[in-house]
Amino acid sequence: MKTIDLRSDTVTLPTGEMKEAMVSAPLGDDVYGEDPTTNAFQEEMAALFGMEAGLFVPTGVLGNQLALKAWTQPGDEVIVERESHIFNYETAAPALMSALQLNTVPTRRGVYALDDLAAAIRPSEYYYPRTSLVCIENTHNRYGGTLYGIERIRELQRFCAERKLRLHLDGARIWNAHVASGTKLRAYGEAVDSISICFSKGLGAPMGSMLLGPRDFIARAHKFRKIFGGGMRQTGIMAAAAQHAVRHHLPLMEKDHERARVLAEALQHCDGFFVDESRVQTNMVLLDFSTSALSPQNAMQMLADSGIRIGMGMGRALRAVTHLDLSDDDLQQAVDVFHRLFPAS
Repeated sequence: MKTIDLRSDTVTLPTGEMKEAMVSAPLGDDVYGEDPTTNAFQEEMAALFGMEAGLFVPTGVLGNQLALKAWTQPGDEVIVERESHIFNYETAAPALMSALQLNTVPTRRGVYALDDLAAAIRPSEYYYPRTSLVCIENTHNRYGGTLYGIERIRELQRFCAERKLRLHLDGARIWNAHVASGTKLRAYGEAVDSISICFSKGLGAPMGSMLLGPRDFIARAHKFRKIFGGGMRQTGIMAAAAQHAVRHHLPLMEKDHERARVLAEALQHCDGFFVDESRVQTNMVLLDFSTSALSPQNAMQMLADSGIRIGMGMGRALRAVTHLDLSDDDLQQAVDVFHRLFPAS
């Protein structure tokens, strides 16, 4: 029986067409700024999001950390959402790489209440750290791919501008937000000061992210990319894969969302966990074991033994992610296994 991998949308493999694009890409030395494929792709993505410039980087973590570094000074404080990727999954990089302190604010599914945000901003007395940057995440990973609506982002943009704070968007899965909400990508770019976008989540590229923002900000980030060890040579091979993914796989993403909804509906009456369908806004389904005698770790092992790979979510939850390499037959196989292991009582 085929193993079905629902751990993440990063497990996809390059298609034949993507490999052809990689092999045929014109190449140069990107440290010298001479890789034509990368240069063209950076301009293409900047235009797509309505921003001045872009910087291709190998990972989303590096994109986020370059934004934090370029917008701040050592000793500053950055406001992040309590369950954000920057706070939970980037290995304390703000402290290690930029001498920053993070101030975490709890939210409802990743969306700030402005009163809570206002309370987190430090007073101007010299003995407080300086609040300089606010970060958001769209879609939100730990809440199960939930959306930060564009009107709420614009409201936050006005809030930050009034207080002379910069606003950074961790847009690792901004493509999912764009497809699910119908919001133009340019609208997201116009509503924030900087945005990191990822090509290996959802879109199916083997690696690569990009930081977008004002030209002088990207120039600073470019310098810090070199300092952090992120200078690369013939990057056009990876940029070509990412470019192919944006041009050819983005139109397929709605199918991922549809399959996530089908999976959530199929699991509604399984015994042992709960699925909140209101959270299934993009390509993730959370299986909540908070009231179950069965631990999510044991459930994960039961599924693995039956050919279904699934990941841990936040707290006592498992997370299933639909993606480009998942077919309708694969989905039905997974549903059949769930129904066998967790039959309705």
